[in-house]
Amino acid sequence: MGFQQLRTVGLSHSVNASQNTENKSIRHARDYAVGLPARRAAVLLLDAVLNGRQPLDDALVDSRAAREMVSLAVRDRALARAIASTALRRKGQLDAVLDHFLDKKLPRGSGPLREILLAAACQLLFLDTPDHAAIDLAVRQAKQDRNARHFDKLANAVLRRVAREGPALAAAQDAAVLNTPPWLWKRWRQTYGEDIARRIAQAHLNEAALDLTVKKDPQKWAERLEGVALDTGGVRLVSKGRIENLDGYNEGAWWVQDAAAALPARLLGDVAGRRVADLCAAPGGKTAQLVHAGADVTAVDTSPRRLERLEENLKRLGLAANLVAADATAWIPDAKFDAVLLDAPCTGTGTLRRHPDIAHLKRPKDLEELTGLQARLLRQAVSLVRPGGQLVYCTCSLEREEGEDQIAALLGEMPELRLDPIRSCEISGHDSWLNGEGALRTLPFDFNAGLEKMAGIDGFFAARLTVHGDGE
Repeated sequence: MGFQQLRTVGLSHSVNASQNTENKSIRHARDYAVGLPARRAAVLLLDAVLNGRQPLDDALVDSRAAREMVSLAVRDRALARAIASTALRRKGQLDAVLDHFLDKKLPRGSGPLREILLAAACQLLFLDTPDHAAIDLAVRQAKQDRNARHFDKLANAVLRRVAREGPALAAAQDAAVLNTPPWLWKRWRQTYGEDIARRIAQAHLNEAALDLTVKKDPQKWAERLEGVALDTGGVRLVSKGRIENLDGYNEGAWWVQDAAAALPARLLGDVAGRRVADLCAAPGGKTAQLVHAGADVTAVDTSPRRLERLEENLKRLGLAANLVAADATAWIPDAKFDAVLLDAPCTGTGTLRRHPDIAHLKRPKDLEELTGLQARLLRQAVSLVRPGGQLVYCTCSLEREEGEDQIAALLGEMPELRLDPIRSCEISGHDSWLNGEGALRTLPFDFNAGLEKMAGIDGFFAARLTVHGDGE
């Protein structure tokens, strides 16, 4: 091969190498163009929850993040939500790792830098994102913000250390305790003991499976949806994206409802032909159960907007109920009911698997305010039940003040009430879900549906009362 040929080959190789480098840069630029909006949306979601104190579900519908996510592909919307929800679920661990590499607190004028670091560290430690992608996209985000851009080099340095040293730090952490707000950890230890408290907190580290209440034939729907039929009568499957795309959604064959949330309506027994009030009814899972079972249901909720959602859900299911927008603490109907179901507003601490944002939104003062509201709702609910009728009270809380203590106080004040113990056969033989007084108490780690990814259940309390009148 002559010199000229060598030069030509060398030139060709140089050109090809240059083109490959350029193509790689173009691909990277394209990847960043696709990946950056999703990361930006995730940071906005974190800001809405942590700084704006907005529930994550609300932020996904009505927030700056929601407006940005409208233009994203379905995959990128899912990614933004996954980053935000995982960062909230693991925030205690992420904070500890980040603080280990930060010499001092971030200045107030650093804009969304903390949220950018949280989202990036979450991707590096818990979402298997390639290091270069998570770090570079975070630095780009910082550079694009007028406040955070002054700290882009800090972000780069910290996240490189997270990528390099963070996995070992995270592996050595006490994840259950770190990711539980101290006030809740203290309460659960006092109420349930160290072992149960730890099992509760550990269960919250795993995202909840998707539970469905089906109109009929759960085994058939379990097979069609590649899930499992639960002994409580529902169907459980690993979440597979938008529920609207699942088989049976458009035909109204089922609705989303945690296995624990489906239990209280069943405690009213055969409701066919009975007049039942469902208080604080939205979004309507229990209303749908009662209507499907043949009850004449009046669904009451204080929020007209939430009632609209309930009505839409019922319409999809081919069901109908009487809807009333009213404050249930003061609502007085024309006639009393055979039964009343009160799913009272609560702290929601039993649903952290499903709603990790609750850990960052609720405070001890919220518990104080909500217990007062629950007490008022309970006493009003009693007044709506005819003599001989039933009242089922429930909350998706792990706190005794919102469950056992409410019922004990009510029974102490109202001699006309009797606790009607729940029987094992009414809850598919799950004796461990019954407390010593015959009330229902599920814990997040209680339910093993056969697969690791499908284990767990919402923490719920429910009690059934009978209203006795003259001659009874």
